[in-house]
Amino acid sequence: MPTRRAQDLADQKQLDLVLIAPLGNPPVCKIMDYGKYKFEIAKREKEARKNQRVIDVKEVRLSASIEEHDMAVKAKNADKFLNAGDKVKVTIRFRGREMAHRDIGFQVMETFNSMLTADIVVERKPRLEGRSMIMILAPKE
Repeated sequence: MPTRRAQDLADQKQLDLVLIAPLGNPPVCKIMDYGKYKFEIAKREKEARKNQRVIDVKEVRLSASIEEHDMAVKAKNADKFLNAGDKVKVTIRFRGREMAHRDIGFQVMETFNSMLTADIVVERKPRLEGRSMIMILAPKE
């Protein structure tokens, strides 16, 4: 129908004429209460945001020469983070001559992994980036 006639029809019903598909041939319009429509969309988006869970990335720092008990304490903290639904970034920083013994860092990472009790997924295997070795763990869905 012609635009003018559609606008008159919308005015009679005290509603708005809203352009839905401007690129269509002919363009498609809809008669609706636009304020109510915007309110409904905002309400749905707010509800969706309320139900979302933001996943944080927590960091646990180790060293190549860490003792067994210290590692157990850090593993307990990492378990707590993973059970809460957060990801854990495990970092080993090599200082000085420790760079010559990167294999020790890999062993520390494996030991740390075996100490964790939570069901985990290794999202990123231990990898050396500069003077740091980084591994990312995530809770199993």
